[in-house]
Amino acid sequence: MTVPRLTTHQSPSSWFNASAGLPETQQWNQTCRNSSDQNFKYLAYTVTYSIVFPVGFLCNSVALFVFLRLTRKRSASTVLMINLALSDAGFSLTLPFRLVYYFRDCQWDFPDWLCRLCVFAFYLNLYTSVLFLTGLSVLRYIAIVHPLQNRSLATVKRATWLCLVIWVGVALLSCPFLMMGTWERQGKIICFEPRAQSWKHILALNYVALVLGFLLPFIIILGCYGSIMLTLARGKKRPRRNRQNRRRSVYLMAVILSTFLLCFLPYHLLRSLHLHSIVQRWGDQVTGWLMRVLVVTLCLAASNSCLNPLLYYFAGEAFRSVVRTTVRSRLSTASFSSLGPGSMHLRMRSQCPPPTAV
Repeated sequence: MTVPRLTTHQSPSSWFNASAGLPETQQWNQTCRNSSDQNFKYLAYTVTYSIVFPVGFLCNSVALFVFLRLTRKRSASTVLMINLALSDAGFSLTLPFRLVYYFRDCQWDFPDWLCRLCVFAFYLNLYTSVLFLTGLSVLRYIAIVHPLQNRSLATVKRATWLCLVIWVGVALLSCPFLMMGTWERQGKIICFEPRAQSWKHILALNYVALVLGFLLPFIIILGCYGSIMLTLARGKKRPRRNRQNRRRSVYLMAVILSTFLLCFLPYHLLRSLHLHSIVQRWGDQVTGWLMRVLVVTLCLAASNSCLNPLLYYFAGEAFRSVVRTTVRSRLSTASFSSLGPGSMHLRMRSQCPPPTAV
């Protein structure tokens, strides 16, 4: 029995471990398991990106149009939401290249710089989204807990500078991912998969991203929402005008916490465990299982661009008002034009006063 040649679906860690002098039967079982794991990964990515690309791009493009063209008065929250929608829409534009890659059986047919840009765009979107959502939470905290300082602290100018700092900071910290370009494996140009010798470097980057890009923002969000809940609980008997702020705060907390718990927390937890399993050699079975779960959590992390438009609608009063007004206007125009000239003539006659008797 000859040892099978490894397929192009195997990751660097897979074919690195498979060549470690294992018996033939064990090598065969490991090869089949690795191939199955990789096929699952590519199928999950293809299905997820096929949904996220049209939905995320369309929803965030509409949100940008509403924010930039239809919203008259901008606030600090609006500035953060504009940048969040811009980040999501930009990331969505890189997904077609990933889809072509997976449809082509993991053959990268584009320039090397585009592969690096797609990897960079994923992490840029992921961590700018985390920080923009954290900024929205801080703004809601200031508005509820410190209402007297809200106008002086939560200004459009400060929000603009904050967004600029977030963009530049995340871009600089994501620069190492620009080093992860294409490489050749068994006659194919591979993208989105690190080389076997770079896993320790990726593990170190993971810790930096975990602390600065997830743990600290998550702690800030929990602290803000804890203070908001205490303030709202004490102010239940206040005037009715505070009910609107209370409702908006609840919507904001629900959407942002759901995004963190569903999209960001599982991905960062499983990514850390999976990298440790590779670097510390926990075994192929454990690593393969962690890889499958990690794939699911990465798909959830990528889908956060489809969830953020819910935040704009339910937590953004101005956004919701503009959308409702625009939809009602379009519907009324469509119904009026569908009546036709004859119906319009009858309506005009019915509205005329009856003739007076002579």
